[in-house]
Amino acid sequence: MGNRGRLIAPGGLRDELAGVADDAPVTGEPLAELAARYGLRPSSERPGLVSYLTKVWQRRHFIFAYATARNVSMYTEARLGQLWQVLTPLLNSAVYYLVFGVLFKANRGISNYTAFLVTGVFIFAFTERSIVTGSTVMRANMTLIRALHFPRACLPLAYVLVEFQQLLLSMLVLFAIVLGTGEPLTWYWLLLVPTLVLQATFNVGAALIMARVGAGAQDISQLVPFLLRVWRYFCGVMYSIASLPAELPEWAKNVLSFNPAAVYISLTRYAIMATYRADAPGAQPYNAARCALFNAKKIPSLQAYCHPEITVSELWLAGIGWAIVTLVAGVLYFWQAETRYGRG
Repeated sequence: MGNRGRLIAPGGLRDELAGVADDAPVTGEPLAELAARYGLRPSSERPGLVSYLTKVWQRRHFIFAYATARNVSMYTEARLGQLWQVLTPLLNSAVYYLVFGVLFKANRGISNYTAFLVTGVFIFAFTERSIVTGSTVMRANMTLIRALHFPRACLPLAYVLVEFQQLLLSMLVLFAIVLGTGEPLTWYWLLLVPTLVLQATFNVGAALIMARVGAGAQDISQLVPFLLRVWRYFCGVMYSIASLPAELPEWAKNVLSFNPAAVYISLTRYAIMATYRADAPGAQPYNAARCALFNAKKIPSLQAYCHPEITVSELWLAGIGWAIVTLVAGVLYFWQAETRYGRG
């Protein structure tokens, strides 16, 4: 509020003070020094990166409370309520099973296709929803942005936290399906913790990037779901990348295997599916005859005798790399436009 009783835009305090310099009481102290003495600065000035991240951390309780409240209210008008968090990926899994498992025989070369498919659908949905909501978060919360002063990065973080909470609830159903289809409970399941942490880190970076892009162009939010649908078909959700025809160039398989969604899906399957580990290429000493028979007949157990094109260690390195690079890029990209959010 200016000293003339009217609202002013961000950054207008400097102009307001300049315009009323002649009307200000004579104190013998320049207005710039007076503002500095009381810790005042233009509201449109972008804070330093370290200061900005500190402010985000200070509002961690707000982020958690906002995410929890939104998670609870999301399905309040639906009769089944929070069950839709689980029913939606399950229904998608059923459709994919019918189309890809039954009609297109994508289950060839996979011992436990049900657990394989459901794991892929649940894990990809976490990244998919984080990016979709990230692309609309700024415009959807414009009233809140204009009403309160807080680091805008809190909003994408809160929305990713909402999706992470939903994933944890979905994991209970995923575990029941995996165990119910014959997969044993082993120490490998502990690898699921770092896998989900890395995926959540990647999702935060991706959501921050999409939040800035979506804030500047509303049409992006309409295009994102289509692009993610295409991405789903290229990261091995419904099929095994290792079981693709041998005629496919090795570089093409590497591109499919090392894309971030495929990396986190593969690491999750490796953690909770013993059949996935047992049938992975390289699990057994190389045998040219058995490997050739696998390429011809797609018998799952014979795949273990083929050369591994990508090792588990390489997948872990890729998962860590994608998480760090995307998070750093997302933070820097979003922070650079912090003062633009809420204008217009």
